[in-house]
Amino acid sequence: MSAKTPHPEIPGTVIFGPEEAMKGYALNKMCWSFNDAANRQAFVDDEDAYCAKYGLNPQQREAIRARNVLQLIDAGGNAYYLAKFAGIFGLDMQDIGAQQTGMSKEAFKAKLLAARDQT
Repeated sequence: MSAKTPHPEIPGTVIFGPEEAMKGYALNKMCWSFNDAANRQAFVDDEDAYCAKYGLNPQQREAIRARNVLQLIDAGGNAYYLAKFAGIFGLDMQDIGAQQTGMSKEAFKAKLLAARDQT
């Protein structure tokens, strides 16, 4: 696709394009900061102050409080950055995928394995 061609609609999927990148800049920047262990600890120690430091808007702040991946994506979060946030709580990309699909982690993993075995 050229840069001027709109993305096709994919039901249930948010395309992370320029608008989402701008919308989620503060959230994704904060999540990127979690590469540093000291920043992860600062977040755990005072979540509100840490979110304020990055200027999260009310929608982003509520999504962080709820630990809800779909809300975070709707607030402009990118899955790769959100994985850094989820890691603070011992979650991985399969946990995120399970939340996105409304499945248990075990069911999501089974779905991934079944898809792999069909290829």
